[in-house]
Amino acid sequence: MHHFIDMFHNLTNPDWISAHYGLYLVVFIIFAETGLFVGFFLPGDSLLFVSGMMISRMNTPFSSPLVNLVYWILIISVAGIVGNIVGYWFGNKSGHALMKRPDSFLFKKKHLMQAHDFYEKKGGAAILLARFLPIVRTFAPIVGGMVDMNYKKFITYNVIGCLAWVISMTSIGFILGENEWVKNNLEKIVIIIILITTGPVLLKMIFGKAKEKPAQ
Repeated sequence: MHHFIDMFHNLTNPDWISAHYGLYLVVFIIFAETGLFVGFFLPGDSLLFVSGMMISRMNTPFSSPLVNLVYWILIISVAGIVGNIVGYWFGNKSGHALMKRPDSFLFKKKHLMQAHDFYEKKGGAAILLARFLPIVRTFAPIVGGMVDMNYKKFITYNVIGCLAWVISMTSIGFILGENEWVKNNLEKIVIIIILITTGPVLLKMIFGKAKEKPAQ
């Protein structure tokens, strides 16, 4: 347990990541956050930013740092795309099992049907935008699988969303990687990234609950 807490605490520390499998650890974490049910707590956005910083400084066998950036963007993107496919598969299997169960206090088939209608109409946008929202990006492909979202549509927006997410976050870190202020204030930047990305989710939860409360 101590090792797990230590790892989570250091996931945005470039030196610690470099000493523990480097960017291959990042590849695994991105897969876990986007594909495994238990990966919702992982800091994908800030980790991609830090990865970009690491890429800008690392020695590379390629002709230029830019080629190295493209190489790692492709590998990390594949991990994120495959992760979402695993999430879809898991949701599809569990969704079919749930549909065979009778309604209960915690589960009602009509909720799955409502989610199915939503994903049929706006599922592509949900999969794409979910990439930029912590927690949501873990569960969006799972729900998509549960409600039998059209697989070709899912794959299309899965690839587009993942590439947009990885390219944008990693490239920003790469561009700012040699900036002295960024180096000296990395912890503050990570906190800002977390606030920006989790802000919409938290606001939706807070105001969504407020709307659900009956007027006194």
